[in-house]
Formats: sequence, C-alpha cells, structure tokens
Amino acid sequence: MDTAARKPAWLIPSLGLTQIVGWGSMFYAYGVLMQPMQLELQASKPVIVGAYSLALLISGLLSTLAGSIIDRVGGRLLMGAGTVLATIMLALLSTVHSVTGLYLIWAGIGVAMSATLYQPAFAVITQIFEGGFRRAITMLTLFGGFASTVSWPLTQWLLEQYGWRETWMIYAVANLVICLPIHALLPRAASIKAKAKDPAASVGLAAVLREPSFYLITAAVTLNALVFSAMSLHLISILHDRGMSAYYAAGIGALIGPMQVLGRILEATFGKNATTRQIGLIAIFLLPVALILLFAPAEWLLIYGLFAAMYGVGNGVMTIVRGALPAELYGREAYGAISGAMATPVTIAFAAGPFVASLLYAIGGGYPGAIVALIGIASLGAVLFFYATAHPRHDTVSSTN
Repeated sequence: MDTAARKPAWLIPSLGLTQIVGWGSMFYAYGVLMQPMQLELQASKPVIVGAYSLALLISGLLSTLAGSIIDRVGGRLLMGAGTVLATIMLALLSTVHSVTGLYLIWAGIGVAMSATLYQPAFAVITQIFEGGFRRAITMLTLFGGFASTVSWPLTQWLLEQYGWRETWMIYAVANLVICLPIHALLPRAASIKAKAKDPAASVGLAAVLREPSFYLITAAVTLNALVFSAMSLHLISILHDRGMSAYYAAGIGALIGPMQVLGRILEATFGKNATTRQIGLIAIFLLPVALILLFAPAEWLLIYGLFAAMYGVGNGVMTIVRGALPAELYGREAYGAISGAMATPVTIAFAAGPFVASLLYAIGGGYPGAIVALIGIASLGAVLFFYATAHPRHDTVSSTN
C-alpha cells in the first residue's frame, strides 16, 4: 500500500489542526493584540497595521516560489522550515520594543505564512489525493474555517490573563509543539511525485503563463478577493451608516463566519458532482448580488440576513475554488507553482482591500458610492470568470476530478 493510500485517515485532520494554529497565531491574533502593542510601542494605528500588511505582501510575493518547491520536493521540508521560522518570529514578537523591530519580525512572519498556510497545504493535498483533491481541499477548509472562532476568544483570554508578550510566546510554542511534528510526518517527496506525475493531463507554469485565460481567471478571483477583503473591515461601519443599531450590525456580522462554513458543507454535499468551474461561477456571482442588498432599509433585517448568507457562502466556496481550479484546469504536476502564481495577486488584494475601500469612500462621498464601486468591481470579476472558464484551453477534469 502506497503512502497516499495510508495517509488520508489522519492527514486532513492533522493538517487542519496546523491551519487552525497557523491562521490563528499569524493572521487573526494580531487583530486582538495590536491595540495594546500600539500603546506600548507608542506608534500610530496605520504604522501598526502596516507591519501586518507587509507580512501579507511578502507572503503573496513568495507564493509561486513556495509552490514550486513543493512541486519538486514535497511539503515536508518547506512546511517544516516555515513552522520553525514562525516559532522564532512569534517568539521574537514577544520581545519587540521598536517599530523597526516590529516590521522586521512581521516580514519574517510573511515568509512563514507563505510556507505554512492554505496555499502550501493545498499543494500537498493535491499531490497526494489525486482525483479526490477537491473534496480533500474542502475538508481542510472546514477545519481552517474555525481558526477565527478559536483564535479571537482565546487570544482575548490569553491577553487578559498573561499580557500580549506572553500571548505571542504561547503561540510560538503552539507552532513548535503542534505544527512541527505534523509537518515532519508529511509523505516523502518521492512517493508523492510518482503518483502526481501525469504528463498527458498536466502543463507547466511556463506554458500556463502564455495563456490569456490564466490572467483572466487570476484577475477574476483577485477582484473577488479585493472586494471581500474591503468589506470585511468596513461592513459594520456600512451597516451603521445605513442606520442599523450596533446590536443588529454585530449580529449580521456574526452570521458571516458560520455561513462560510455552511458554503463549504454545501459544496461538499450538493455540489460534489459539479466541476470547480461550475461551483465557482455560482459563488463568484453571489458577491455582487449580495452587495446590492445593502441598499435595503435598515429595518429589513431578513434582507440583511440574506446578504450575510450569500456573502458568507460565496466567500467560503471561493476559498475552495481558488485551491482546486488550477488542478482542474492544468493538472497536478505543476500545481504548486501555478496556484502560487494565482495566489500572489490574491494575497496582495487581501492586504490592499481595506485601503481601497477607504479610498472609494473618500472619492464616492460616503459608503453608498463606495458600495456601488465595489458592486462594479465584483461584477467585473464575475464576468471575467465566466468568460475565461467558458471554453478553457486545457480541460483536465476527466483526469483530475
């Protein structure tokens, strides 16, 4: 029995646990800890947020390189090294006393992100699970979807009990103790490459980069990610601007996380026989339609509940689409590099989204104008996705899904 056949029973839950720890410590925890850090470092909020944005930028820029490494040698070495780096950087973050040090440390965390979070985990799963890669990606994102649910209250509790410096050190230890052993047990590269290699169904990164459809698809998912990121930070303010009370606005916002998980469950059940392109087409059109509902009167709470459902389900499913589509279109042999190339602008869009929304707010004279602009951006992304996936040049569905 080969490695791929032996691993699935433990691999998805174990990698899922590393995603909860990784996303929780390197992505979500800062939202809770940056305010006390800002006070102690005596820095402005934009400066503190800028360090985090730098990490996301570096992570995006290194996505293709990280994917190429996994294509060649598997994920054990890269994800293991990334976990060690995350441990060191989070430990250093607990000792930081200057803005310069903060930026240097978050730059290092950006490198660790590129080696440990969804993108490299998707590459490992795609190598191992062959025709079941999309279902495996879906299962992994179900685990990852609980990262914020676990991290935000846990981080707040740790902050109140121990302080922000000790909290970062606890997260450093968690990466070392929980994630490193799991990454060290990932299948060896040789056993993976023998199964993943399928020249008849796969194309390399260089060939993909010559195809206009790749850039159209990448633009589509990037625009979708930009709008979602923009809305994530500004949604509560938008709801207040519409006249909704703080209580109801928080309730609408709280619905989105569970709706993302629901979307992934629906994809794994009702959508399991559809192609990634078909699922993606539905999910990407949900975003502009959902945004239109924000013009409803504030007292129409059912409409806003429908907004949260469409918005959350669409984003939850798009995470799977971004992970599975490169393998469905181009095969699995160069999946890491191709998906990394697609992830680079997406990650940058996530970092830039809140700033773009603020800019649209200023240009449009308030949130109504900004929402109209975001609807236009999201609609453009949906149209590009439809056009680019209608007749893809490389169709490998039969061999990969």
